Amino acid sequence: MRTTSDSCPGVLRLHEAADGPLARVRVPGGRLEPAQLRALAEAARDLGDGNIELTSRGNLQLRQVRDAGELTTRLEAAGLLPSHTHERVRNIVASPLSGRIGGTADVHGLVPVLDAGLLGAPRLAELPGRVLFTLDDGRGDISGLDGDLGVHATDADEFAIVLAGRDSGIRVSAADAVDVLLAAAHVFVELNSGQWRLHEVGGGIERVVDRLGLTPGAERLELGAPHDIPIGWLAQDNGLVSLGAGVRLGSLPSRTAEFIAAVEHPIVITPWRGLVIADLEEWPAEQVVRVLAPMGLIFDANSPWLRVSACAGQPGCAKSLTDVRADVAAAVESGRVLPDSELRAADGTFAADEVAVPGRQHWSGCARRCGRPKGAVTDVVATDAGYRVD
Repeated sequence: MRTTSDSCPGVLRLHEAADGPLARVRVPGGRLEPAQLRALAEAARDLGDGNIELTSRGNLQLRQVRDAGELTTRLEAAGLLPSHTHERVRNIVASPLSGRIGGTADVHGLVPVLDAGLLGAPRLAELPGRVLFTLDDGRGDISGLDGDLGVHATDADEFAIVLAGRDSGIRVSAADAVDVLLAAAHVFVELNSGQWRLHEVGGGIERVVDRLGLTPGAERLELGAPHDIPIGWLAQDNGLVSLGAGVRLGSLPSRTAEFIAAVEHPIVITPWRGLVIADLEEWPAEQVVRVLAPMGLIFDANSPWLRVSACAGQPGCAKSLTDVRADVAAAVESGRVLPDSELRAADGTFAADEVAVPGRQHWSGCARRCGRPKGAVTDVVATDAGYRVD
């Protein structure tokens, strides 16, 4: 059992990072209206370091917050802080393209219903801020992201209940999916004795299934963690276009965010630290790419920037041994982030300018490897003697 309480930050409880206070803004399902992104961009510029960080849960962060009270006021006015009691538990990730491109069932309609259910249940304010709800439309992009409580579409009107990232065997209708998730959340609160995640509870999956009173079937889905980032020109089922954009190391400058908001179309933040601009006609979509690509957004699925991720590093983290983000940026720009290859990186310890690694990789400033994505990833870890490649 953990001996420390969950310290996950929010807007009302900031994290004291090495470079200043950090606020995390929950964005259920990653869904943002243009006016909300505009408000975040203005807050980042006026109250923070000028950037919006995208997290692996489709949430957003502002660093070096200078006026927490003013930030709270602005986010409340933008509809981004609907509750002071439940703000940290609104961790909901949904298939970003659901309802627009492919998928077995549209899960985006479940997002506001689940969010309203969380906000309307006083007891669920006791959920740890690290508990993650996952809504997968059947394509398999979300269920493997280490969630706690989720659904995975198996048919247009049937969902598998996913607990601690595993198929529980329970099948429910679309109409019952949110109610079952909320019931499971209540069970987690009852079982919790200091754990932050469901997998930390002894026999957690079995105990939740038992308390739900639902009978699992024999079938179990295999849930992996595919690195299937929506990037570039994405043809929607209705004839419109979505644009998937990568964001370098998940850090979006406020000026770029203002340009994205000016497109005046729905925005979805993805759990791969990117975003989707949806429901565009073809000609406007072409103009958006022409404007935003030179500003640093990535529309090329083969870009080496999409193969790298990194922790905060110095100066944001006191535990980091180096400025990881500067080192990985130098690796990308000098061509040392190599295409996928069966060749394993050489053993040993390397200076920052000697690291050359093929394929998907995560750079960490210390052995904790914060922010490491799920799936097959090569670790590039800073040590006192240089970087070690694992």
